[in-house]
Amino acid sequence: MRERPTLRIPLGVLLLLAGLALYAGLVVQLTPWIGTLPVWLQAVVYLFLGVAWLLPLRRFLIWMETGRWG
Repeated sequence: MRERPTLRIPLGVLLLLAGLALYAGLVVQLTPWIGTLPVWLQAVVYLFLGVAWLLPLRRFLIWMETGRWG
């Protein structure tokens, strides 16, 4: 447990929300293209895009807790 609070956690939460908003905006921009695909392929694309944002999250959460990226 930390002895003193840091600004990393509130800043990290704000950065995470901003990053998710940007990512959602990117996905929304892709929807006209995705809409032309067959339904089964749309499901695969949306499933992949729904999970892809989690990939960099581990290191980001480590940074929020410890201040180190690794």
